[in-house]
Amino acid sequence: MSVANLRDIEALESIPLEDRGLPASTYELLLRSAQRHGERTALHFLLQGSAAEEPQRVSYAELFARVTQAANAFHRLGVRPGTAVSFLLPNLPQTHYVIWGGEAAGIVNAINPLLDPEHIAELVRASDSRVLVTLAPFPGTDLWDKVAALRHELPELSAIVTVDLANFLPEPQRAALKAQRGPLPEGVLDFDELLAACPDDRLESGRVIHGEDVASYFHTGGTTGTPKLAPHSHANEVAMAEIMGLNADYTPDDVLLCGLPLFHVNGVMVTGLAPFHRGAQVLLAGPQGYRNPTLIQDFWKLVERYKVSSFSGVPTIYAALLQVPSDAHDLSSLRFALCGAAPMPVELIRQFETKTGLKVIEGYGMTEGTCGTSCNPRGGERRPGSIGLRLPYCQVKSVVLDSDGRYLRDAAADEIGTICLRGPTVFKGYLQASKNKDIWVDGDWFNTGDLGRIDADGYIWLTGRSKDLIIRGGHNIDPQMIEEALHRHPAVAMAAAVGKPDAKAGELPVAYIQLKPGMQASIEELLEHAAQHVPERAAVPKDIWLLDALPVTAVGKTFKPALRFDAIRRVFEDETRDLSPAPRIEVVADERHGQKARLFVAGLDAASRLLISQRLSAYAIHLELLDA
Repeated sequence: MSVANLRDIEALESIPLEDRGLPASTYELLLRSAQRHGERTALHFLLQGSAAEEPQRVSYAELFARVTQAANAFHRLGVRPGTAVSFLLPNLPQTHYVIWGGEAAGIVNAINPLLDPEHIAELVRASDSRVLVTLAPFPGTDLWDKVAALRHELPELSAIVTVDLANFLPEPQRAALKAQRGPLPEGVLDFDELLAACPDDRLESGRVIHGEDVASYFHTGGTTGTPKLAPHSHANEVAMAEIMGLNADYTPDDVLLCGLPLFHVNGVMVTGLAPFHRGAQVLLAGPQGYRNPTLIQDFWKLVERYKVSSFSGVPTIYAALLQVPSDAHDLSSLRFALCGAAPMPVELIRQFETKTGLKVIEGYGMTEGTCGTSCNPRGGERRPGSIGLRLPYCQVKSVVLDSDGRYLRDAAADEIGTICLRGPTVFKGYLQASKNKDIWVDGDWFNTGDLGRIDADGYIWLTGRSKDLIIRGGHNIDPQMIEEALHRHPAVAMAAAVGKPDAKAGELPVAYIQLKPGMQASIEELLEHAAQHVPERAAVPKDIWLLDALPVTAVGKTFKPALRFDAIRRVFEDETRDLSPAPRIEVVADERHGQKARLFVAGLDAASRLLISQRLSAYAIHLELLDA
């Protein structure tokens, strides 16, 4: 059924989730799909992300066979329930074999390949990994170099296994590349050779997987200090696949394009397990996904050729696709597109839908909830700026907390509070017990750290973050990483990093600095210092602003809302500086929207109002235009 409102969600829930006959594990889910769909295509893989190339096809029977072989290979290498397989891989068919085979053998640990080697090593150790899977040396890739740099730091690994991109090349290029490269480093194993030596019809371990067994770890909360690993059980992931399939009404005729990375829950669940559960097809559109310019340029051609029915992206992807002509292509197969990870400006939604005729569905989710929690209904009213209605079986409420973060009461309709989650997809807590302080509210409700309100119709509206994460194009950046690097400069007394609004990326990192008394440092010097010492390139601040004193709370903690408001003001002043007269801008807290920008313009008329609105419509910030 096509969900239109909260009543439809409640109707789906009239059948308890435990009565829907779900498999106990992701491995059993894939077994059932192989039995039901056999030779139907599970995956199309494009090496270049190009519409002109011939894809590699993987059937459901082949997918399950390779997953079984991977599980057996990992078992032979010492992986057991409770220990992990870590992977550093782009989007490949083998990545799926590693994910689901790792879950069948033990636990799979997904690692962002863009991280620095020291952070990768930290995640491998924290997950108690026995095996690390990455790319073999290949031109234009750096994953092997990262792994080679940290091999000596990980004596606990029983094996390093490599996936060789050369195996995707036709002869004679394949043989020539391998001859030029030489043999793999000593002790390093080839993934495809390992699989070929293992049976594909049974688990050699004889393991019986239970729903409460941990299936995966996904890291969250930034990349500095001890990582927070969020364990997902098999029951969490199977429930998420069922809930997404119910909500999206996937069928075997659907084709989902995967451009988001498979180290992230969105790629793994929305364009992975959920369609596999329903026998749909997944178009794995190149190892680098949306980071590949070829995929963006060929996007509408791919939609037409493969009859893509849906895809998932972040606002930056939709902004990029707006620049690619779509008029000459048949897009009639598209049912909807999903957008999450960062707020999508209402104007961007309008432009994209006007150009393509496609319905953009905004949603919300987080790693701790396995993936999705809410989305605007496909069959009902979409309220721009809202993250929609809760998904079936996913409980969401807004609560009022006291100054110490303790539960006081549930918020009333339209009253801003802290968004909390509960249900079959919500994890049981971080792997490290020390990270679980204050994450539960009113019993077993997970405190997301996001602020928002729920209206009388059940639509959820985010109004701010009590967490300080900067979200750049859907990528979470921990401000502590930036602040620690800046504090290493001898002239810096205090540093605070926040996100400034950006029309393309949603947010970009910026920093405010208070210098030590009697010390001097130029903006240029501080930016250069940040570029050299911030370990993640995407986190290097785009601007640094010097203040005589950073704003602080009554207990001396940096008051970041004031800095975020100031960053919005600076961006809007830059956007409107050339107007005559230029508006005076102030950014304030707002009960309904969390924050809003007031623009005071002398002699405000319809033309001025239209011009300012057009200038600032790309930002997900509520505007109020006033006569000065």
